[in-house]
Amino acid sequence: MDQFTLNLLFVGASFALYIGIAVWARAGSTSEFYAAGRGVHPVTNGMATAADWMSAASFISMAGLIAFTGYDNSSFLMGWTGGYVLLALLLAPYLRKFGKFTVSEFIGDRFYSPTARLVAVICLIVASTTYVIGQMTGVGVAFGRFLEISNTSGLLIGACVVFAYAVFGGMKGVTYTQVAQYVVLITAYTIPAIFISLQLTGTPIPALGLFSETTATGGEGSVYLLQKLDQIVTDLGFASYTEAHKDNLNMVLFTLSLMIGTAGLPHVIMRFFTVPKVSDARWSAGWALVFIALLYLTAPAVGAMARLNITELMWPNGTNGEAVSVETIANDERYDWMETWQKTGLLDWEDKNGDGKIQYYNDKSDAMAEKAAANGWEGNELTNFNRDILVLANPEIANLPGWVIGLVAAGGLAAALSTAAGLLLAISSAVSHDLVKGAINPSISEKGELLSARIAMAVAIGVATWLGLNPPGFAAQTVALAFGLAAASIFPALMMGIFSKRVNNVGAVAGMLAGLVFTLIYIFLHKGWFFIAGTNSFPDTVDGSLFGIQSTAIGAVGAIINFAVAYGVSMSTKDTPQEIKDLVESVRVPAGAGAAVDH
Repeated sequence: MDQFTLNLLFVGASFALYIGIAVWARAGSTSEFYAAGRGVHPVTNGMATAADWMSAASFISMAGLIAFTGYDNSSFLMGWTGGYVLLALLLAPYLRKFGKFTVSEFIGDRFYSPTARLVAVICLIVASTTYVIGQMTGVGVAFGRFLEISNTSGLLIGACVVFAYAVFGGMKGVTYTQVAQYVVLITAYTIPAIFISLQLTGTPIPALGLFSETTATGGEGSVYLLQKLDQIVTDLGFASYTEAHKDNLNMVLFTLSLMIGTAGLPHVIMRFFTVPKVSDARWSAGWALVFIALLYLTAPAVGAMARLNITELMWPNGTNGEAVSVETIANDERYDWMETWQKTGLLDWEDKNGDGKIQYYNDKSDAMAEKAAANGWEGNELTNFNRDILVLANPEIANLPGWVIGLVAAGGLAAALSTAAGLLLAISSAVSHDLVKGAINPSISEKGELLSARIAMAVAIGVATWLGLNPPGFAAQTVALAFGLAAASIFPALMMGIFSKRVNNVGAVAGMLAGLVFTLIYIFLHKGWFFIAGTNSFPDTVDGSLFGIQSTAIGAVGAIINFAVAYGVSMSTKDTPQEIKDLVESVRVPAGAGAAVDH
């Protein structure tokens, strides 16, 4: 059976499973559409939360970012994992005890203000829409390669699949679909990693293989894998793989931004509204961490081993020998993956100096300039290597069996689609429940609200698809911006709503707006995303930043501004009403925390 047929079989079978589950678990009420009827078991919810959380950024892009940068990008792992600890300890149980359907509804009730609810909806939509762009990008990348179609066509197919199971299934359908997607994605991620770890180190556990010995360059003796990788990349003028090179300020702020952004993402928080009891919310978060750890402990090994494999393929005789020849790429089956991925436009090379070889090195390195001049090299001839393809191409790079490649195709799509569905559900719930029912038409019937939720979901899918066609960066980079927006706007409001009786409605609104506006303006200034009227284009990225802070790390500063403005305004305005103080106290009091709270 050829590879295309295998890919189609794995992907088609997984899609049939998802749609079948959605039909079986179709939402028949607003409670089922928003919160799955509050009847999901903690283990099931933990698995669904893990799938909701481990998006295209985690499955497709994170290992690629680690592979090409090394230690510096371990902040993705630390930030995203640490955020779940914050979520489990500080938010999930209290929000579940409050007993509402959406994050915006909690903010509106706690801060006794329709305006606060509306602002929360705006913050939620901005953060979730930015996040969903990365998922749709991942869908296009995976489809484009494995079904041998354009990224645009793949993205449109993925949107149709999400429409099929999310619009009709709601949270109930999405929950059980995400359980299936978790099984698919974790299997697809770990099996190739096990194969590659065995190939390189003889160790079946990738996380241990990362610190094991492998064959030294030239085949003589053995050396630790990371030691060998460090030697190879530095020989080619790249920065050491295992050393830190980013400044400490950006590393700390970026990690903090990812942490509090994780704890403030509405599509993740909504998952904890689906369990029967408050104690189940804590257990769900614990189980989610267990399921997430299976992938996150494997990702550093995947990144390092893939970087080693790619480098050795480009320099088959070691960095002191010659680069791979164009003839070898064309005739050696080990390089078939390069020609296949070249068709997608995500990988490309060019023999710039006409020597019949493809030199791969850091052409911006002063250390390589003399060597390049002496050898007649005219720049890095691996002209394009989109980092989002690394995990998907990994089985092909390692020459694994065809069924493993098909499984990875299904896994990549499962990761992107599961998170996209959760984000779109959060957006549609905010529109239908918080805008339509909460502000526009409070007397709307349950049937009417359910219809509006489905229409909002369909519109959100359309907008997300359109935005996914021209994403502003790699999947993980786009997602990082979404985390910054959530960190600067939603997380502080939730924390102050739960743990502070003094913050009032005026302070909360002022804080959210200050954090969101500051972060958005900074990102647009730093990235240079200003549309030029009449040219249908955006200018190049501008130079300059506040104390050297990167746009992906500014969310932590936005959160600090949010807290400061909210407290400052609250202290200078009218005190919080006593009934709201009593409400805050009741949410925090442990007594009765194990009992279900009806909506």
